[in-house]
Amino acid sequence: MLVRIAISGAHSQGKSTLVWDWVKRNPHYIREEEPFRALRNEGYDIQLRQECNRLHNGIQLYYNASRVNAYGSRNECVIFDRAPVDYIAYSQYTADYGTTDINNEFVEAMVPRVRDTLQNLDLIVFIPISDRWPVEMEDDGIRPIDLPYRSEVDAIFKQIYRDKRFNVMPTQNAPQLIELWGSREERLERLEDAIRRQHGSFTPEG
Repeated sequence: MLVRIAISGAHSQGKSTLVWDWVKRNPHYIREEEPFRALRNEGYDIQLRQECNRLHNGIQLYYNASRVNAYGSRNECVIFDRAPVDYIAYSQYTADYGTTDINNEFVEAMVPRVRDTLQNLDLIVFIPISDRWPVEMEDDGIRPIDLPYRSEVDAIFKQIYRDKRFNVMPTQNAPQLIELWGSREERLERLEDAIRRQHGSFTPEG
């Protein structure tokens, strides 16, 4: 059975909601907090958009990768709010604007670490922006309310996952990649279906 799942994609697409819904339905799963929120709670002042720098995204990648790798040899079910790939996408966004010390060379340097870390995931769930199921921006006091920003980052995610930009997937022990959209219930059902297709069965516990 799949046990190590990471939810990936641009902000304000319902990733955290999916994580909470999944844990509620499957209470044997451990929920790993989004790095931005976890680090913010520890006192880190991480900037977004064009103000983000190498320290901001580097520390988020380090946090996320270290948490993923911690489950590499553990037989526990876990779901991560964000995947290591996310920090490539957001760093490339900032690099494209050239406003901080993040540049293309920094983004390329992240790829080997991300590729190695993905070997310790079983499933990446990419939640794209979809005309079939638009998601409204939510002002939670943390995430930016900026539709162009979200759209530009989403476009980079699609280049990574659909067009294989950066070739982030490892050649061995690569996680399965699926895309999800739809209502909250539909997303849960499609995630369960993905597990059934790969492993033949899935029985929620709890």
